[in-house]
Amino acid sequence: MVTYQRILVVINPEQERQIALERAFKIAELHPHSRLTLLLSIYDFSYEMTAMLSSEEREEMRQGVMSQRREWLDDIVSAYQTKQIEWEIKVVWHNRPFESIIQEALEQHHDLVVKATHHHNFLQTFIFTPTDWHLLRKCPCPVLLVKEGHWKRGGNMIAAINCSSDDPDQKRLNERITQEGSDIAELLGANLYLVNTYPGTPMNVAIELPEFDPHAYNEAIRHHHENLLLSHADKFGIGHLWTRVAEGLPEEVLPDLAEELNANLMVMGCVGRTGLSAALLGNTAEHVVDRLSCDLLILKPADYICPVESRRSQS
Repeated sequence: MVTYQRILVVINPEQERQIALERAFKIAELHPHSRLTLLLSIYDFSYEMTAMLSSEEREEMRQGVMSQRREWLDDIVSAYQTKQIEWEIKVVWHNRPFESIIQEALEQHHDLVVKATHHHNFLQTFIFTPTDWHLLRKCPCPVLLVKEGHWKRGGNMIAAINCSSDDPDQKRLNERITQEGSDIAELLGANLYLVNTYPGTPMNVAIELPEFDPHAYNEAIRHHHENLLLSHADKFGIGHLWTRVAEGLPEEVLPDLAEELNANLMVMGCVGRTGLSAALLGNTAEHVVDRLSCDLLILKPADYICPVESRRSQS
């Protein structure tokens, strides 16, 4: 059974309502002895460029700002104190929020990062990578990206896997997604749908080969993926009525399925692609999260090594 004992909650300094905090307390209620760490990363470039002040005076001003934000957070979290859940507040001065989040997750061995998310403008993402995308690629522990709305007991969840891959790492990731999804569904009293997508017929094949029957090809591919998915579902005792196979790219199909099933949460994996391949190809999870109206829980392969941790060990 999955347990989240150490939960890192990313606070948004620009919002009064902290939906990530709301969701984190809900999760902590389901996991006895959980502890929350509320992390607020702030930075103001003007404090670094004030030439009229000494370094000691600038540091004093930074500490003053951080103290004010800590008091602001104290007021917000006070509404949750009756829930008998342990929590602590950390306010850090950092110009790259995603790095402060990953550093905290690594140093304190958190089991889960919870963060609110929103739609990312394409032009903005072309210029710089959003914090959410950095976390999906690099965070060493599961990341829960929270949207507006509430988890409903007895609602629906989706575990999205890629059961057509022969890669051993992908197979292990499929198993983790399914098991963790099943555990969460049990805690929430929710229904879990196991979902797999597959690509449609390439248009150039249908055009270049007049005798090619795209309908028969599609049926054969669909039948193949259905068998793979049902075989996987049987390993975890998931009934065949709770499986779905859909044609199309996952970033296009999964959000539509989530809407159709009125899902509260989707669980999927992310290989953590970085560097040039990330710039050219991206990660499916990054494209899915912008179109989803429900929460998204992202899991990494069990042997995933965080790039930040790797650099530390080499230095």
